[in-house]
Amino acid sequence: MGKYADDMSWVKAAIAGDQKAFEQIVDKYRTMVAKVIVGMLGNRTDADDVGQETFLRFYRSMYQYKGDAALGTYLTRIAINLSLNELKRRASRKWLSLEKKHDNNHADNHSYHDSDNTELVEKALAQLDTKYRTVVVLRMIQGFSTKETAEMLKLPIGTVLSRLARAQDKLKQIIRKLEE
Repeated sequence: MGKYADDMSWVKAAIAGDQKAFEQIVDKYRTMVAKVIVGMLGNRTDADDVGQETFLRFYRSMYQYKGDAALGTYLTRIAINLSLNELKRRASRKWLSLEKKHDNNHADNHSYHDSDNTELVEKALAQLDTKYRTVVVLRMIQGFSTKETAEMLKLPIGTVLSRLARAQDKLKQIIRKLEE
């Protein structure tokens, strides 16, 4: 726990009711959490909401934080999970919207897909299993190294690499199906 002692002392103080200690945690990690969320969602408005929810979730469950890992890693994990939930909600809403558009005019829908690769990739990501999506988002979208990704997810480097390879294969298959 040595290198995480400040974080742990802030968490203990916050659990004991010290609001300033919790504010210290938020001040220290706000930017890092925001970068992760914006990288995953690409939308600052949604990112602000998910960022607030990240710290709210941590506040409600901070008694579970044991200091075994950096508090930043713990908060990143919460932010990733909440971001993935938001991506699922978005994909669901977009899918419904696209189905309506498809019913009205199939040709327009097809050109819509071709012109917006970002939406196609988002939709494909939303269909990946969480374990694969998280690795893709951290490694390929956020730009974390393989080692950093492994540390954040508490996985061996080999597992991160194999999940990344599987995720890329699955994404290719999903995108092919979405383009049909």
